[in-house]
Amino acid sequence: MTVYIVDIEPVESRYTKQWKEHLPKQLQRALCSDSAVLDDVEVISGGDVPQATTPGAFLNFGGTNVYKSNQLMQIANLFCGGVVKSGDYFLYTDAWNPTVIQLRYMAELLGVNIRIGGMWHAGSYDPQDFLGRLIGNKPWVRFAEQSMFEVYDDNFYATDFHIEMFSKTFRLKDRIVSVQDKIKRVGWPMEYLRTGLEQYKGMEKRDLILFPHRIAPEKQPEIFRDLKESMPEYEFIICQEQELNKNEYHNLLGEAKLVFSANLQETLGISWYEGALVDAIPMIPDRLSYTEMTDAFLYPSVWTESWDKYLENKDRVMGQIKDFMMNYYGYVPAVRRVVKKLDTEFFSGEALYTHIRDSR
Repeated sequence: MTVYIVDIEPVESRYTKQWKEHLPKQLQRALCSDSAVLDDVEVISGGDVPQATTPGAFLNFGGTNVYKSNQLMQIANLFCGGVVKSGDYFLYTDAWNPTVIQLRYMAELLGVNIRIGGMWHAGSYDPQDFLGRLIGNKPWVRFAEQSMFEVYDDNFYATDFHIEMFSKTFRLKDRIVSVQDKIKRVGWPMEYLRTGLEQYKGMEKRDLILFPHRIAPEKQPEIFRDLKESMPEYEFIICQEQELNKNEYHNLLGEAKLVFSANLQETLGISWYEGALVDAIPMIPDRLSYTEMTDAFLYPSVWTESWDKYLENKDRVMGQIKDFMMNYYGYVPAVRRVVKKLDTEFFSGEALYTHIRDSR
């Protein structure tokens, strides 16, 4: 079996750049122990992409289509050359990639029995996501997403929260018998973070609070800015405003005592895990995927459900921040306990690799 990784474009400010480097190696190590499983891991890349994302979005919405079109051309050439064989596996690290429909088209018409997996990050089915806000429930996008879901043999999600949101939109529970084998909760293959961030653990802490999320409406940066104005005794930094490279960003995490979230959209939440890896307390709302991932450091969801709710509960939010900051070192052991659970259940690729291994 050859595994073809149809990757998501590597943007420096996103974890996708790290996936470009680490995922093929991690997958190779996981599968090569059984020589009967793996022949090779090949990455199908779309070339260079704009590093400036569409404001508020995860990708550049022009560049992403150039990237995916280049990937389709490579996939088609592999079929034209007879390179793809029955039993091979195609892993799309971003399931929202319409080229998967053409991949299935070629494979079935040419009689090549492949298996295809896709990793779902977000889409119009999430009303708080960029696509959900701008496109919403227009028929074309709903049918497109449902078609891609049907094309994938394996639909991978990081959390049960994400599966529930997707299933509710497309009413998958109405036909659970026919789709349950297509849905897999696997966490995300990010075990490289544990070793990559080790050098930033143990750095001298200062009274620093970080907003490590995209500057987008669903992340509610206006709440963080208001806290900054109201609590001058602490240093507040919105990371994306600093145009940091990864090393600079990780240095800030290493110096921070607190990572703050008021997010209304989060299907996994990577930045708070990165912070916890270097002993930054995650202050996160009791909603979305956060509730599933931990029972520690959660504040009541209503405190930041909207700007108006935040104003009603502002004193409570500030009080919680002061408690975390003033008693920081007493909370560190609990942060480390949270990390142990996240390491195995949500930020490991083992479940993903096992599903690919078992698909042969």
